[in-house]
Amino acid sequence: MRFMCIYRPADTGKLEDGLPPTQDEVTEMGKLIGDMIKAGVLLATDGLLPSSRGARVRLSGGKFTVIDRRFTEAKELIAGFAIIRVGSNAEAIEWGKRFLKIAGDGESEIRLMWDSPAFPPERSAA
Repeated sequence: MRFMCIYRPADTGKLEDGLPPTQDEVTEMGKLIGDMIKAGVLLATDGLLPSSRGARVRLSGGKFTVIDRRFTEAKELIAGFAIIRVGSNAEAIEWGKRFLKIAGDGESEIRLMWDSPAFPPERSAA
């Protein structure tokens, strides 16, 4: 099963100010990524730049709104993501916990992705 893990930091100030991670943070995260590669679970991962370098596009009632500056809803800020392939929701949660021990306070939303193992075909009633 594939899972999308979305990281939202508790303190967005450092990220939004464009400050890169420390060398120790990079080293620790590199070790975790190495463990995930060795375990064969990591499909993709990356961190995201400050929201001031991005945009939000919304459609409501047929009208588009574009926000192309620093987002004010800091609690919704996504700082990074990973896509992993593991055997269960519990295993995905364990990887999420390991990630947060390195990344620090915040949350990792773990969502099952749409693919055939996640949604087995319905069986005929016949």
